[in-house]
This record gives sequence, structure tokens and C-alpha cells, in this order.
Amino acid sequence: MSPIIPPSIFNNNPRQQYRWHTYPSTASLEHAAAQVIFMAAQEAILRHAAFHIVLAGGTTPRRVYELLRTMDATWKAWHIYFGDERCLPAAHTERNSHMAAHAWLAHVNIPTSQIHNIPAEQGAEIAAQAYAKILSKVDVFDLVLLGLGEDGHTASLFPNHEWGTATDFPATLAVHDAPKPPPDRVSLSARRLSQTRQLIFLVSGASKKQAVSDWKNGKEIPAAAIAPECGVDVYLEASLL
Repeated sequence: MSPIIPPSIFNNNPRQQYRWHTYPSTASLEHAAAQVIFMAAQEAILRHAAFHIVLAGGTTPRRVYELLRTMDATWKAWHIYFGDERCLPAAHTERNSHMAAHAWLAHVNIPTSQIHNIPAEQGAEIAAQAYAKILSKVDVFDLVLLGLGEDGHTASLFPNHEWGTATDFPATLAVHDAPKPPPDRVSLSARRLSQTRQLIFLVSGASKKQAVSDWKNGKEIPAAAIAPECGVDVYLEASLL
């Protein structure tokens, strides 16, 4: 792992404390992330006999998931949640739950009752309410994994949309008119994503360079709204800084 750039250099957001971890390639970033997730799981299981993780969608997380499935983990102690989901049929290949199952979850022995898919096929409003009930059983996640979009979005929190940062905002929100298809989605709110012991962003690809620049220069993008007490660790390719 590369040295951490001190938060004081780039952190212009008084709420969000973040640390930048740079890697020479996407592959090295993915291997580092998989190892950190594995170690976080071991620590959580030793601490309270369970590991509650929120998953991200996207290409880079998919490759991390493929690495995780090769590891000798205590899978029966893992509890899986999703940061967002597209309102598509349950078996649709564009759903985050489908990607995670194909890349990882279907290949390990995590009990199906501990894999909590967002029922987005029921529609954004109903699914958001149903998932909020599931999340109410978890006070604090052990780890939240997020990605960064070209426009600075994360999960399904988009620019010029509600992000759910208020302290009394619900755990989930129904998203309509998303700038990326499909227009209807379900997302955890920024407040709920911030309720975690560890939070990692995975950022790769040249198309993310402007979003990273906006973030480190203090622009109000959705990714900057996630502000856990533990701070934020951003794993990214060195060429993006």
C-alpha cells in the first residue's frame, strides 16, 4: 500500500475527514481493497461474532468480489447489504445484487438469510420502506464500500437530487429521474451510509479524474456528503490525483 496523503492537504470539507491511498494500477488497488475487507471482517468477527458490510456496484468492486471469493473467510458470520439498487426485475443482469452474486456470493457459504437484497423490483417507494425496516436491525455497519461516478455520485445519490444528510433523514430513499438509466432506484441515504466503523471508496478509470479533482477541491458532490466519524479511506489509482 502506498503512503497515505495527510488529510489536511486535500480535505476542504469540514464535515468529511478523508485519507487518500494511491496505487500504481487498478489491479494493485483491487488486491489491496480485497485484503483490507478480509482483515476488517476478521477483526469484526473477533469483536462481535459478525461482519456487516454494505456493497457497492460497478466494475472495480466486481473484481474485488472475485478476489474475495478465493479467500478462506468465516463466511457464515458475514451479513451482506447493498448501498443502492436499480428498480429492475430481481434476476436482471444490471442489478447490483445479480453482479455480486455472480462474482462472489453464489460461490461461498454465506447463509442466504444473511444476504439482504433490496427488493427494488417492487418499485422505489415500497422497496425503500421495506429495506429501511431491514436496516433498522443494524445499529452500525462494520464496513461500507462505495464507488465514485464521473459526476461525483455515489450509491444512487446524484447531483441535484436529495442525498439524505440530515440527522433525522430516513435510512433509505426512493430515487426518481436518475440521470443514469434506469431512472428509478433505491439508495441508502448519506446519513445511513455514514453509520459505519469503516468506509472505503474504490475509484479507478481515467473518466473519474474530474470527479476526484472536484472532491479534493471542496466541491459539493454527493461523495463528499458521506461523513462517518471514522473518516473516509479513498483507494484510487495514482494517475487520478
